[in-house]
This record gives sequence, structure tokens and C-alpha cells, in this order.
Amino acid sequence: MGNSWGDSGSQRQIPVIVLAGFLGSGKTTLLNHLLHRSGGSRIGAIVNDFGAIEIDAMAVAGALGDSTVSLGNGCLCCAVDASELDLYLDRLAAPAAGIDVIVIEASGLAEPQELVRMVLASEHPGIVYGGLVEVVDAAEFDETRARHPEIDRHLALADLVVVNKLDRADDADRTLGLVRSLTDRAAVVPATYGRIDPEFLFDCRPSEERVGQLSFDDLHQHGQDGQDHAGHLHTGYDSLSFTSEVPLEPRRLMRFLDSRPEGLYRIKGYVDFGPYDPLNRYAVHAVGRFLRFYPEPWTPRATRLTQLVLIGSGIDADTLGKELEGCKDGAPHADEHGMWGVLRYVQRPDEAEADLEDPPA
Repeated sequence: MGNSWGDSGSQRQIPVIVLAGFLGSGKTTLLNHLLHRSGGSRIGAIVNDFGAIEIDAMAVAGALGDSTVSLGNGCLCCAVDASELDLYLDRLAAPAAGIDVIVIEASGLAEPQELVRMVLASEHPGIVYGGLVEVVDAAEFDETRARHPEIDRHLALADLVVVNKLDRADDADRTLGLVRSLTDRAAVVPATYGRIDPEFLFDCRPSEERVGQLSFDDLHQHGQDGQDHAGHLHTGYDSLSFTSEVPLEPRRLMRFLDSRPEGLYRIKGYVDFGPYDPLNRYAVHAVGRFLRFYPEPWTPRATRLTQLVLIGSGIDADTLGKELEGCKDGAPHADEHGMWGVLRYVQRPDEAEADLEDPPA
């Protein structure tokens, strides 16, 4: 398996995805689907009110029950604190485990915001926040909102919303529209039986050359292998590959990132800032509103390129491509203050929770 941030001596980091939703929304069904469609990637899971387990993504998902360790009180966000969660993450992120992505499947009664804060507060150097995925039951959405009005707050915090059981909803279009109105720029993906394309969440086919979690090769080959894509899973998202031999101007790129549109779920790759930092390239990891840059020394014979993959639902790839073209550096000399906006998102140990904004009231 490839290094999440390349092989330039940087710390390998495994994305940790929080999978939330009320009882019966289809979280476990979605996780089982990811296991069966993961294409060889290994998924580590912390499931419901149970401890950490290692799952071979190609194994039968039903084997989970024999591998769990009970945490006791049925609510992960109450059962453990951040330091205890680190113990489970440490097991799953150990290099010998070969895990590519970690999924925390929360109890139906858990508070997603607290779980996200726990992940962001983790001091484990081998993990990085991979986003909050909220699953809703389209057929029961109105009744669920009536019983649990806090779902509006959960949707406002989510990075990706899976509107599940859409085939059983009385008015699917109205439900989708209502869910979209309650999110804050999140990608909203319709689904039946929890079937979303795993490539939306993580790189599900090993490749020698990766850009973050998603390889360019996978993007180009996706959907062209002659298989029967039941439910047309690949139509659930849109993607854009961007490559530039011209360095990007950091202020222009930060304006682009600060204004990234609704539905743009992930940005992964590497940025060349040219004379603004001639010694390093910058790995970028963005999921929803979360953003990190990781400086890595250029290797002596490296081809200096910017390579990015953008993935989302309902995004305008042509417009995004033009906006990225506009980030190319046309200035002959670097401004010594130009990198300040980027450096704000190079994490220091005391900034664990800086990227989680409180959702709108």
C-alpha cells in the first residue's frame, strides 16, 4: 500500500472517517458495502459500542461479530475519551496492520460533533481526519426529524450526507431538496441499500503512484472495466484531475480553497509553490471544511508539478478547472508574505481542533 502523503520522508497518515446516523438509517449496511467493494484496501473499524478491530476488506463482513471488544455503555462518544480512542487508533494505524482507512461507525445515539472533536484532538501522528459521513433514512426522514430535531445540527456539520433508502421514499425529490437545504456545503449523495462508490471516501485500488487517497489511474479507468455497475454507483460523484507545470501562487490558491463550492467533498494531491518555497512541495488534504497542508522536501530528481484531484457531488468540473488555472503564478518574484495563508494550515501540536467550526445554529 502506498504512503498517504508520498515517500519523501513524511509521516504516513491514515484518514479516519466518522460514520454517523440515527438508528435504522443504514450505517452498518453502508459499512458492509464498503467492505465488499473496497477493491483490496484494508479497512479498520471501530464499530458502534465496540472496541477496535482489524478487518480484511476482502473478507466476509459477517465475521465482524467474532472480533469485537465491548466498550460497555453503548455510546462511543460517552464510553471513551480522546486518549482512550488513541489506543484503538494506535492498533489500527500500526504499519504492520496495513490499514488504508479507518471508519468509526458511531452508535445511533452518539453525538457526531463530539466524535469529530475526539478525532481532531487525537495526538496520534499516523492519522488524519477523513470527514463526517451522515446517513439518513429517506423513507423516515420527516418522522426522524420530528423525533430527533438535533438531526438538523448533525446535517449542518456533515461533510458528506448519504440519503439512503431513497427508493422507499414517498417523494424522493422533495426529501433530497430538504436534506440539501439543511447542509452547509456538504456533498449530498442519493443511495439505496447503502450503495455508494467507495472511491468517494478512499482510494480503493492499490496503485504505485497515488495522489493522496485517489490515484489518477483510478480516475481515468473508473467505470471502464466492463463490469456491471449495479445502481450506477460511479454517477454518484464528479471528479477533476488538475496538473500544472507552472507553480501556483499561494494567495490565489487560498482564495480558491476558501471559496470552494457546495458539494466539493475532497481535494487531494501536491502543490508546487515555486519560488515561494523552492525547497518543499506541499501535500494538501481537504475534506469538507477541514484543510491541511504538509510540506515535504523535493527529492533531487523530482519533476516539479502541481497534481490535484477534486471529487464531489454536483460540482462544475469545468469551472473549477478554470479557477485552478487562474491560480498559476504570473509574478516574476515571490512575495515573502505570500505563504502566510498556506502556513496557517500546516498543523502544529497545539492546533488539534482548529479546523472544526461550530455548525450554524
